[in-house]
Amino acid sequence: MLLVDVLHLRKAHRLGTLHTPVLRDVSLGLARGSLSAIVGPSGCGKTTLLTILGGLDRGDFGSVVVDGLDLMTASRDEILEHRRSRVGFVFQFYNLVPSLTALENVEAGLEFLPLGPSARRRRALDYLDRVGLSGTADRFPAQLSGGQQQRVAVARALAREPKLLLADEPTGNLDQEAGEQVFASMRALQRELGVTCVLVTHDAQLAARADVTVHLRDGSVIEHAASDQGSGMRRIASLAPPAVLPKAIAGRR
Repeated sequence: MLLVDVLHLRKAHRLGTLHTPVLRDVSLGLARGSLSAIVGPSGCGKTTLLTILGGLDRGDFGSVVVDGLDLMTASRDEILEHRRSRVGFVFQFYNLVPSLTALENVEAGLEFLPLGPSARRRRALDYLDRVGLSGTADRFPAQLSGGQQQRVAVARALAREPKLLLADEPTGNLDQEAGEQVFASMRALQRELGVTCVLVTHDAQLAARADVTVHLRDGSVIEHAASDQGSGMRRIASLAPPAVLPKAIAGRR
């Protein structure tokens, strides 16, 4: 069953009279509970696709359905609720609040959930423990290594228990060992919680460990490869629109 269903998505950036296409007729479907890696050269539209899935930007044409909500036609309030309740974000440069401890940073991500202060504290401590950082709860970001800061960011994103985790180059600013720790923590929690994860990466080794790899070039999907169960082989999946199609998009702009 699909959590993410994208059909004929187009997006261009505009500056005055300059019109630069970024995404060109992108169609893809991502199964619930899967980890999908989005790969491709810089400027091919990877981050733009992520921001549209997260409700931070809108496409110009097409259909983008996440957990039953079409983000192209959703109201402003629906988009806000989508960001608050359905989506968790992990960024390349951590985005932790310097004046808050690791624990407080995770708690801050729970602010809009219907949890009391004690419940927020317990959940934040639990997720710090799950990423192996229970001993750093009282440390500030400047007292943590880059890898530790990113694991705090992973805990913050997943403590909200979202339906969709969007990770934009989460290991891109880390050495190999720290990057592996971050990916292992994120992958373990993603599987445990059944979260659908979309990972933008330039790391071919990480992409090969995803359930699905989507290759973008010049704003178009050129390959959609899925792991064969129980083997290291890769097979090419259909580039046609998903079998379960969203409602008609005729005339939608």
